[in-house]
Amino acid sequence: MAADANVNVEDDAGGVDMKVARAALTDADIDPRAVEALVARPGAGAIVTFLGVTRDNTDGRPIDWLEYEAFDEMALPALQALVDGVAERWAGAGAQAAVVHRTGRVDIGRASVVIAVSAAHRAEAFEACRWVIDTLKTTVPIWKKDVWAGGGASAWVAGQAMEGAG
Repeated sequence: MAADANVNVEDDAGGVDMKVARAALTDADIDPRAVEALVARPGAGAIVTFLGVTRDNTDGRPIDWLEYEAFDEMALPALQALVDGVAERWAGAGAQAAVVHRTGRVDIGRASVVIAVSAAHRAEAFEACRWVIDTLKTTVPIWKKDVWAGGGASAWVAGQAMEGAG
C-alpha cells in the first residue's frame, strides 16, 4: 500500500499549514491527532499512537534541547518502507501506519517522532506500532544531537547500528 494520503496540519507555534504524508520528515511541531487521522478508518477497532518526546536529560546529564538531522533521500524511503511493512506484515488485521519524524531543534517535552497504527484489533495495532519504532531505530538514517544545559556544548548521541551496515 502506498502512503499517499495527506492531511492539513496546523503548527502549534505559528498556525502554519503544512502537508503531512503517512511517511514524512518535518521541522515543525507534529500534531499527533493529525497523524492518527491518516490511519483512522471505519474498520479499525484500535488506533495506537506512540510519541517519542524530548526529555530533560540523557543518562542523568541535563540537556536544553535535541537537534535532529536526516539524510532525506534515504530517510523518506526508509520511513515509507515501515509504513508499507505494517500493511504487509499485518495485512490480515487491515493494519495501516503513519510515521512523522522531526528534524532540527526539538525542545524538551516536544515530540521527536509520532507513529500511529490502526488495525481491526488492539493486539495487532500495539504489536505493529512497537515494530515501527524498534525498526526505525535501526533502519532510518536520522541522527540525534544532545545540546547540554548551561553553555551550548553538544554531542551526537551514539545510536544503534544500521541493519545491513558493515
